[in-house]
Amino acid sequence: MFNRVAFVTGASRGIGRAIALSLCRSGFDIVVASPEIEKNEEVAEEIRACSGEAMTVNLDVTSAESVKTAFAKALADKTRIDVLVNNAGITRDGLAVRMKPNDWDLVMQINLDGAFRCCQAVLPTMMRNRWGRIVNIASVVGQAGSAGQANYAASKAGLIGLTKALAQEMASRNITVNAVAPGYIDTDMTKVLPEDVRAKILAAVPLGRMGKPEDIANAVKFLAGEDAAYITGQVLAVNGGMYM
Repeated sequence: MFNRVAFVTGASRGIGRAIALSLCRSGFDIVVASPEIEKNEEVAEEIRACSGEAMTVNLDVTSAESVKTAFAKALADKTRIDVLVNNAGITRDGLAVRMKPNDWDLVMQINLDGAFRCCQAVLPTMMRNRWGRIVNIASVVGQAGSAGQANYAASKAGLIGLTKALAQEMASRNITVNAVAPGYIDTDMTKVLPEDVRAKILAAVPLGRMGKPEDIANAVKFLAGEDAAYITGQVLAVNGGMYM
């Protein structure tokens, strides 16, 4: 029995790292993908330490050539990619009236355009194998909006739309496409928020705590497996109840 192969973008830290480790513990071989080459290797070593199989690829999702090269390398080594997790993402917050064009463009290029490039790169293989799982990491901000995050909200809302369109296109090939929408998760991205902002956000979470990267990883693990075979085009909110 072969191990299925999961390609995780933005896997060098935070939610991506947690996803890679969780899928590894569930028997997947992992392709650790990000532009942080040294951190990729650190995550791969963690995977190998728990008896998992891992390889690393240098991936810049803003570059079509980098995406092409990374997926070609993964396929040459693993021969197949069964699961794609589009986790790579950034923020460049600011009020829309003063937002710099580059801050808008870069967020879109990584969060939305990059996810689409990765989907395009992996779909032919999944279609040939007539099996695949794509899990896009969206955000509660893409569902509810957030002042000062017009670029991020638009990119994540776009990712949800992409999820639903691809789910319809790929269903006949036994490929499911779903999204996980995290809420307020304890990561490097949220650690930089001012204390008063963190307190305000926490006050809006009915469960009364920040989420952990592992909370998101558990949702991805479910959607990547056989138990979710009849689920596609859905957005699984993992947000402690802050948006219902």
